[in-house]
Amino acid sequence: MNLVSIRVITDDVARLVDFYERATGVGATWSTEDFAELRTASGTLAIGSTRTVPLFAPGSARPADNRSVVIEFLVDDVDRVHRNLTGFVADFVREPTTMPWGNRALLFRDPDGNLVNFFTPVTPAAVEKFAAFTR
Repeated sequence: MNLVSIRVITDDVARLVDFYERATGVGATWSTEDFAELRTASGTLAIGSTRTVPLFAPGSARPADNRSVVIEFLVDDVDRVHRNLTGFVADFVREPTTMPWGNRALLFRDPDGNLVNFFTPVTPAAVEKFAAFTR
């Protein structure tokens, strides 16, 4: 089994796609006006409209209602990324901080309030753990 994507449901696909394209530098692939994907080497962030929810199960997902999932991206230099996002990201939750497990992490919220973590491994153990993703 492989985890291939995380899907975020939103009322405004274009706005959220634009945000993630600017924040990550990854261009989106659009399937329809209701669905786009930002693909990276290790996974995909899918963004779907509320109009797609009934295709799965009516009422099963609500936009801007997440307070339990963190969308995480491995970046080369979290401090540089933070400088680049300053003035663009409206809601920084935590400035770059070295966490006890060895990642330097930057936490912020996307326009729908979803928590996003950009991180860079900085300790030898963390660097080794994510080595396969940085080659």
